[in-house]
Amino acid sequence: MSRFRSFRARLLMGAAIAALGLLPILHFTSIFFIRHYSMSVRFGTAACISIIGAACVVVGLSQVRRGLSPFDQLREQLLAVRDGRERTIGGDYPAEVQPLVSDLNALLDHREQVVQRALAKAGDLAHGLKTPLALLAQEAERADANGDRELALALTQHVERMRRQVDYHLAQARAAASGAAPGARCSVAASSEGLRRTMLRLHAARRVAIDLHVPPDHTIRAEREDLDEMLGNLLDNACKWATARVTVGSEAHDRTVVITVDDDGPGLPASMRTAVLQRGVRADEAAPGSGLGLAIVRDLADVYGGSISLESSPLGGLRARLQLPS
Repeated sequence: MSRFRSFRARLLMGAAIAALGLLPILHFTSIFFIRHYSMSVRFGTAACISIIGAACVVVGLSQVRRGLSPFDQLREQLLAVRDGRERTIGGDYPAEVQPLVSDLNALLDHREQVVQRALAKAGDLAHGLKTPLALLAQEAERADANGDRELALALTQHVERMRRQVDYHLAQARAAASGAAPGARCSVAASSEGLRRTMLRLHAARRVAIDLHVPPDHTIRAEREDLDEMLGNLLDNACKWATARVTVGSEAHDRTVVITVDDDGPGLPASMRTAVLQRGVRADEAAPGSGLGLAIVRDLADVYGGSISLESSPLGGLRARLQLPS
Protein backbone atom coordinates (compact mmCIF):
# COMPACT_ATOMS: atom_id res chain seq x y z
CA MET A 1 0.00 0.00 0.00
CA SER A 2 3.00 2.33 0.23
CA ARG A 3 2.72 3.15 -3.49
CA PHE A 4 -0.63 4.85 -2.83
CA ARG A 5 0.87 7.23 -0.26
CA SER A 6 2.62 9.38 -2.88
CA PHE A 7 1.03 12.62 -4.04
CA ARG A 8 1.18 11.50 -7.67
CA ALA A 9 -0.60 8.20 -6.97
CA ARG A 10 -3.31 9.87 -4.90
CA LEU A 11 -3.91 12.51 -7.55
CA LEU A 12 -4.23 9.92 -10.31
CA MET A 13 -6.45 7.74 -8.13
CA GLY A 14 -8.70 10.72 -7.37
CA ALA A 15 -9.00 11.52 -11.07
CA ALA A 16 -9.81 7.86 -11.82
CA ILE A 17 -12.50 7.71 -9.11
CA ALA A 18 -14.04 10.95 -10.40
CA ALA A 19 -14.10 9.52 -13.92
CA LEU A 20 -15.66 6.33 -12.57
CA GLY A 21 -18.38 8.40 -11.00
CA LEU A 22 -19.29 9.78 -14.42
CA LEU A 23 -20.02 6.30 -15.81
CA PRO A 24 -23.53 6.01 -14.31
CA ILE A 25 -24.39 9.43 -15.69
CA LEU A 26 -23.19 8.42 -19.15
CA HIS A 27 -25.07 5.12 -18.84
CA PHE A 28 -28.42 6.73 -18.09
CA THR A 29 -27.80 9.35 -20.78
CA SER A 30 -27.22 6.61 -23.38
CA ILE A 31 -30.44 4.81 -22.31
CA PHE A 32 -32.35 8.04 -22.73
CA PHE A 33 -31.02 8.49 -26.29
CA ILE A 34 -31.76 4.86 -27.19
CA ARG A 35 -35.39 5.17 -26.14
CA HIS A 36 -36.22 8.59 -27.59
CA TYR A 37 -34.13 9.01 -30.76
CA SER A 38 -33.60 7.21 -34.06
CA MET A 39 -30.62 5.02 -34.94
CA SER A 40 -28.84 7.71 -36.99
CA VAL A 41 -29.17 10.29 -34.22
CA ARG A 42 -27.99 7.79 -31.64
CA PHE A 43 -24.94 6.84 -33.73
CA GLY A 44 -23.90 10.44 -34.37
CA THR A 45 -24.36 11.36 -30.73
CA ALA A 46 -22.35 8.36 -29.56
CA ALA A 47 -19.51 9.26 -31.94
CA CYS A 48 -19.44 12.86 -30.69
CA ILE A 49 -19.48 11.75 -27.06
CA SER A 50 -16.62 9.30 -27.71
CA ILE A 51 -14.49 11.96 -29.37
CA ILE A 52 -15.19 14.46 -26.62
CA GLY A 53 -14.47 11.84 -23.95
CA ALA A 54 -11.14 10.84 -25.52
CA ALA A 55 -10.13 14.51 -25.81
CA CYS A 56 -11.04 15.11 -22.17
CA VAL A 57 -8.94 12.12 -21.07
CA VAL A 58 -5.91 13.39 -23.02
CA VAL A 59 -6.29 16.95 -21.74
CA GLY A 60 -6.88 15.76 -18.18
CA LEU A 61 -3.77 13.56 -18.12
CA SER A 62 -1.65 16.35 -19.59
CA GLN A 63 -2.92 18.74 -16.92
CA VAL A 64 -2.09 16.23 -14.20
CA ARG A 65 1.41 15.82 -15.62
CA ARG A 66 1.85 19.58 -15.88
CA GLY A 67 0.60 20.04 -12.33
CA LEU A 68 3.15 17.56 -11.00
CA SER A 69 6.12 18.93 -12.97
CA PRO A 70 6.99 21.68 -10.40
CA PHE A 71 7.76 18.95 -7.86
CA ASP A 72 10.23 17.34 -10.26
CA GLN A 73 11.79 20.78 -10.87
CA LEU A 74 11.99 21.40 -7.10
CA ARG A 75 13.72 18.05 -6.61
CA GLU A 76 16.29 18.86 -9.31
CA GLN A 77 16.97 22.26 -7.73
CA LEU A 78 17.47 20.70 -4.29
CA LEU A 79 19.92 18.21 -5.79
CA ALA A 80 21.78 21.11 -7.44
CA VAL A 81 22.05 22.88 -4.06
CA ARG A 82 23.27 19.70 -2.37
CA ASP A 83 25.86 19.06 -5.10
CA GLY A 84 27.14 22.64 -4.97
CA ARG A 85 25.91 23.70 -8.42
CA GLU A 86 23.48 26.24 -6.95
CA ARG A 87 23.29 28.21 -3.73
CA THR A 88 19.53 28.82 -3.77
CA ILE A 89 16.44 27.16 -5.24
CA GLY A 90 15.46 28.81 -8.51
CA GLY A 91 12.54 28.39 -10.90
CA ASP A 92 8.92 29.42 -11.35
CA TYR A 93 6.45 27.51 -9.15
CA PRO A 94 2.66 27.50 -8.62
CA ALA A 95 1.13 29.57 -5.84
CA GLU A 96 0.76 26.48 -3.64
CA VAL A 97 4.47 25.57 -3.93
CA GLN A 98 6.11 29.03 -4.00
CA PRO A 99 5.76 29.68 -0.23
CA LEU A 100 7.65 26.42 0.45
CA VAL A 101 10.40 27.45 -1.97
CA SER A 102 10.64 30.91 -0.40
CA ASP A 103 10.93 29.40 3.10
CA LEU A 104 13.65 26.99 1.93
CA ASN A 105 15.63 29.83 0.34
CA ALA A 106 15.27 31.88 3.51
CA LEU A 107 16.55 28.91 5.52
CA LEU A 108 19.53 28.50 3.18
CA ASP A 109 20.31 32.21 3.41
CA HIS A 110 20.08 32.17 7.21
CA ARG A 111 22.33 29.13 7.41
CA GLU A 112 24.94 30.78 5.19
CA GLN A 113 24.87 33.91 7.37
CA VAL A 114 25.38 31.77 10.49
CA VAL A 115 28.31 30.04 8.83
CA GLN A 116 29.89 33.34 7.83
CA ARG A 117 29.53 34.69 11.37
CA ALA A 118 31.12 31.52 12.75
CA LEU A 119 34.01 31.86 10.31
CA ALA A 120 34.48 35.49 11.28
CA LYS A 121 34.54 34.56 14.98
CA ALA A 122 37.08 31.81 14.34
CA GLY A 123 39.24 34.24 12.35
CA ASP A 124 39.08 36.84 15.10
CA LEU A 125 40.05 34.24 17.69
CA ALA A 126 42.98 33.05 15.59
CA HIS A 127 44.17 36.62 15.07
CA GLY A 128 43.85 37.34 18.78
CA LEU A 129 46.01 34.32 19.59
CA LYS A 130 48.63 34.82 16.90
CA THR A 131 49.57 38.30 18.07
CA PRO A 132 50.66 37.16 21.58
CA LEU A 133 52.42 34.19 19.98
CA ALA A 134 54.40 36.55 17.77
CA LEU A 135 55.44 38.52 20.87
CA LEU A 136 56.52 35.33 22.60
CA ALA A 137 58.57 34.39 19.54
CA GLN A 138 60.33 37.75 19.76
CA GLU A 139 61.05 37.14 23.44
CA ALA A 140 62.59 33.79 22.47
CA GLU A 141 64.85 35.54 19.97
CA ARG A 142 65.92 38.05 22.63
CA ALA A 143 66.66 35.27 25.10
CA ASP A 144 68.75 33.51 22.49
CA ALA A 145 70.62 36.73 21.71
CA ASN A 146 71.33 37.20 25.45
CA GLY A 147 72.84 33.73 25.63
CA ASP A 148 69.96 31.94 27.38
CA ARG A 149 69.74 29.15 24.81
CA GLU A 150 67.74 26.76 27.01
CA LEU A 151 64.97 29.28 27.68
CA ALA A 152 64.92 30.35 24.04
CA LEU A 153 64.58 26.76 22.86
CA ALA A 154 61.76 26.01 25.31
CA LEU A 155 59.86 29.17 24.32
CA THR A 156 60.31 28.46 20.60
CA GLN A 157 59.02 24.91 20.96
CA HIS A 158 55.94 25.97 22.92
CA VAL A 159 55.18 28.83 20.53
CA GLU A 160 55.49 26.54 17.53
CA ARG A 161 53.24 23.95 19.17
CA MET A 162 50.61 26.58 19.95
CA ARG A 163 50.79 27.97 16.42
CA ARG A 164 50.22 24.51 14.99
CA GLN A 165 47.26 23.95 17.28
CA VAL A 166 45.72 27.29 16.28
CA ASP A 167 46.17 26.53 12.58
CA TYR A 168 44.90 22.98 13.07
CA HIS A 169 41.67 23.90 14.88
CA LEU A 170 41.05 26.96 12.71
CA ALA A 171 41.27 24.79 9.60
CA GLN A 172 38.89 22.27 11.17
CA ALA A 173 36.35 24.96 12.09
CA ARG A 174 36.51 26.53 8.65
CA ALA A 175 36.12 23.18 6.91
CA ALA A 176 33.20 22.14 9.10
CA ALA A 177 31.44 25.41 8.27
CA SER A 178 32.28 25.13 4.58
CA GLY A 179 31.13 21.53 4.41
CA ALA A 180 27.77 22.53 5.89
CA ALA A 181 27.30 25.45 3.50
CA PRO A 182 25.59 24.70 0.18
CA GLY A 183 27.14 25.71 -3.09
CA ALA A 184 30.79 25.11 -2.16
CA ARG A 185 32.68 24.38 -5.38
CA CYS A 186 36.17 25.09 -6.72
CA SER A 187 38.54 24.24 -9.55
CA VAL A 188 41.42 21.86 -8.93
CA ALA A 189 43.44 23.39 -11.78
CA ALA A 190 43.11 26.96 -10.44
CA SER A 191 44.19 25.91 -6.95
CA SER A 192 47.09 23.80 -8.29
CA GLU A 193 48.43 26.59 -10.49
CA GLY A 194 48.33 29.15 -7.70
CA LEU A 195 50.05 26.83 -5.24
CA ARG A 196 52.66 25.88 -7.84
CA ARG A 197 53.76 29.51 -8.15
CA THR A 198 53.86 29.86 -4.36
CA MET A 199 55.92 26.71 -3.84
CA LEU A 200 58.38 27.61 -6.59
CA ARG A 201 59.11 30.87 -4.76
CA LEU A 202 59.16 29.24 -1.33
CA HIS A 203 61.56 26.45 -2.38
CA ALA A 204 63.49 28.41 -4.97
CA ALA A 205 66.83 27.53 -3.38
CA ARG A 206 66.21 23.81 -3.91
CA ARG A 207 65.40 24.24 -7.63
CA VAL A 208 62.57 21.72 -7.57
CA ALA A 209 60.48 21.41 -10.75
CA ILE A 210 56.70 21.13 -10.26
CA ASP A 211 54.71 19.61 -13.14
CA LEU A 212 50.90 19.87 -13.31
CA HIS A 213 48.69 17.32 -15.07
CA VAL A 214 45.27 18.61 -14.02
CA PRO A 215 42.41 18.95 -16.57
CA PRO A 216 40.71 22.37 -16.39
CA ASP A 217 37.22 20.89 -15.96
CA HIS A 218 37.97 19.01 -12.74
CA THR A 219 36.07 20.61 -9.85
CA ILE A 220 35.38 19.46 -6.30
CA ARG A 221 32.63 20.24 -3.80
CA ALA A 222 34.68 22.30 -1.34
CA GLU A 223 35.71 25.87 -0.60
CA ARG A 224 38.78 27.12 -2.47
CA GLU A 225 40.68 28.01 0.70
CA ASP A 226 40.12 24.51 2.10
CA LEU A 227 41.42 22.88 -1.08
CA ASP A 228 44.41 25.24 -0.93
CA GLU A 229 44.98 24.15 2.68
CA MET A 230 44.96 20.46 1.79
CA LEU A 231 46.85 20.64 -1.48
CA GLY A 232 49.28 23.24 -0.11
CA ASN A 233 50.31 20.97 2.76
CA LEU A 234 50.84 18.04 0.39
CA LEU A 235 52.85 20.14 -2.07
CA ASP A 236 54.96 21.68 0.68
CA ASN A 237 55.87 18.24 2.04
CA ALA A 238 56.66 16.97 -1.45
CA CYS A 239 58.90 19.96 -2.24
CA LYS A 240 60.78 19.61 1.05
CA TRP A 241 61.82 16.05 0.32
CA ALA A 242 61.93 15.90 -3.47
CA THR A 243 65.29 15.49 -5.15
CA ALA A 244 64.40 17.44 -8.26
CA ARG A 245 60.81 16.85 -9.32
CA VAL A 246 57.23 17.00 -8.03
CA THR A 247 54.12 16.21 -10.06
CA VAL A 248 50.45 16.97 -9.39
CA GLY A 249 47.74 15.08 -11.28
CA SER A 250 44.00 14.49 -11.05
CA GLU A 251 41.58 11.88 -12.35
CA ALA A 252 37.78 12.00 -12.39
CA HIS A 253 35.90 8.93 -11.22
CA ASP A 254 32.27 8.27 -10.28
CA ARG A 255 31.29 11.49 -8.44
CA THR A 256 34.84 11.90 -7.10
CA VAL A 257 38.12 13.49 -8.13
CA VAL A 258 41.40 11.88 -7.10
CA ILE A 259 44.34 14.29 -6.75
CA THR A 260 47.84 12.80 -6.58
CA VAL A 261 51.04 14.55 -5.46
CA ASP A 262 54.27 12.65 -6.28
CA ASP A 263 57.89 13.36 -5.46
CA ASP A 264 61.20 11.70 -6.32
CA GLY A 265 62.60 11.92 -2.79
CA PRO A 266 63.56 9.18 -0.32
CA GLY A 267 59.92 8.25 0.33
CA LEU A 268 58.42 6.96 3.57
CA PRO A 269 58.45 3.38 4.93
CA ALA A 270 55.10 1.61 4.58
CA SER A 271 54.96 1.07 8.35
CA MET A 272 54.99 4.84 8.95
CA ARG A 273 52.40 5.92 6.36
CA THR A 274 49.39 5.28 8.54
CA ALA A 275 51.02 6.67 11.69
CA VAL A 276 51.70 10.13 10.25
CA LEU A 277 48.00 10.52 9.38
CA GLN A 278 46.73 9.74 12.88
CA ARG A 279 45.27 12.50 15.02
CA GLY A 280 47.71 13.78 17.62
CA VAL A 281 50.82 12.17 16.14
CA ARG A 282 53.59 14.68 15.53
CA ALA A 283 54.96 13.97 12.11
CA ASP A 284 58.46 15.16 12.93
CA GLU A 285 58.54 12.50 15.66
CA ALA A 286 56.96 9.75 13.56
CA ALA A 287 58.91 10.35 10.36
CA PRO A 288 61.23 13.28 9.72
CA GLY A 289 59.88 15.90 7.38
CA SER A 290 56.39 14.48 6.88
CA GLY A 291 54.83 17.55 8.44
CA LEU A 292 52.00 18.14 10.91
CA GLY A 293 49.91 19.33 7.94
CA LEU A 294 49.10 15.73 7.02
CA ALA A 295 46.78 15.47 10.04
CA ILE A 296 45.07 18.68 8.96
CA VAL A 297 44.65 17.31 5.44
CA ARG A 298 43.12 14.14 6.86
CA ASP A 299 40.57 15.98 8.99
CA LEU A 300 39.66 18.39 6.19
CA ALA A 301 39.15 15.50 3.78
CA ASP A 302 36.95 13.73 6.35
CA VAL A 303 34.74 16.80 6.69
CA TYR A 304 34.05 16.80 2.95
CA GLY A 305 33.49 13.05 2.78
CA GLY A 306 36.89 12.38 1.18
CA SER A 307 40.05 10.56 2.17
CA ILE A 308 43.85 10.82 2.11
CA SER A 309 46.32 7.97 1.75
CA LEU A 310 50.06 7.62 1.24
CA GLU A 311 51.57 5.24 -1.32
CA SER A 312 54.78 4.57 -3.18
CA SER A 313 55.28 7.03 -6.04
CA PRO A 314 56.15 6.07 -9.62
CA LEU A 315 58.86 8.72 -9.33
CA GLY A 316 60.52 6.71 -6.56
CA GLY A 317 59.45 8.79 -3.57
CA LEU A 318 56.10 9.24 -1.85
CA ARG A 319 52.64 9.64 -3.40
CA ALA A 320 49.83 11.41 -1.55
CA ARG A 321 46.41 10.37 -2.86
CA LEU A 322 43.63 12.84 -2.01
CA GLN A 323 40.07 11.80 -2.93
CA LEU A 324 37.27 14.38 -2.76
CA PRO A 325 33.64 14.57 -3.99
CA SER A 326 33.18 16.19 -7.40
